[in-house]
Amino acid sequence: MSLHVTHQHRKALLLAGGLLLFSAALLLLGVSVGSTGFDSVLALRRDPQAWLIVWEIRLPRTVGAWLAGALLGLAGAVAQGLFRNPLADPYLLGSASGASLGVAGAMVLFGVSPLATHWLARIGLTGAAFVGAVLAVLLTLVLAKGVQHTLRLLLAGVIVGVVLGAVTALALLLNPDVLQAMQSFMLGSTGFVGWAACAVMALGLAACLLAAWMLSHVLDGLALGEATAQSLGLALPQMRAALVAVLALATGASVAQTGLIAFVGLAAPHLVRSIVKTTHGRLIVLASLMGAVLLTAADILARGLIAPQELPVGVLTAVLGGSYLLWLMHRQTVRGAGL
Repeated sequence: MSLHVTHQHRKALLLAGGLLLFSAALLLLGVSVGSTGFDSVLALRRDPQAWLIVWEIRLPRTVGAWLAGALLGLAGAVAQGLFRNPLADPYLLGSASGASLGVAGAMVLFGVSPLATHWLARIGLTGAAFVGAVLAVLLTLVLAKGVQHTLRLLLAGVIVGVVLGAVTALALLLNPDVLQAMQSFMLGSTGFVGWAACAVMALGLAACLLAAWMLSHVLDGLALGEATAQSLGLALPQMRAALVAVLALATGASVAQTGLIAFVGLAAPHLVRSIVKTTHGRLIVLASLMGAVLLTAADILARGLIAPQELPVGVLTAVLGGSYLLWLMHRQTVRGAGL
């Protein structure tokens, strides 16, 4: 048994090291890919204007994609452990629909657009998305009457997501002039991420990683069953509430800066578990690194596939993530049939 644990621990360390190396390689590649295709960073350093573009646009965008992916990967690992459901994703408590409604409401009321470059307009939309995501989670908690019952919390999240999504659609229908401006948020984009957004996401990631790691033993206990977790002396209501707060903060911080990006939070923990079996403490860290790598790679592909045009990164992650999950379901079906 101890040899198996040591082997899994070694695999987890190797996976973490590999993901960090891959992240460094993607960072170098990300600052080399722009609207004109691939440009060597060494060549760009000789041109002050080109280097300014790298420092002010490409580098914060690449770092922002890494941070947003890490937040979604962390949120996905927490959600799947909290609900004991491998299909749970970070948007399960209605945060995505709340963020969308917040942005749509801000544009309808104040006329700001995700395409606006003025810092006040950007902060206004970012704040509206974050507040909308947090309020949606709070509404879910109210409808579920707290966090005591996981199934009730799950159903309340689904209901809040559907209702707020319908309200957002109605607002856009009544105000068609903001529909095009909403597309960049609904489809997900890292194109507007700057250094200020990176700083916000970095602080959110540090706080959420620390809190989730400290609460990881609760997720380990819940994996054994709720009765077993209670028999271990865990204060489940309070700890569940803390985990929901971590989930809301991580999801809200990412969505507020990059919009709705699908499947990263769902696929990242799956990929980690397919490589190594480990405790939730390590899983949370590895899922964060995996999510960061997935979104950074998808963002680079979105920029480079049809340059100088650009694909919405949320569409690309949905296609790639959906394909991966379909393949995973097919493999499990074949295994179950004994083929």
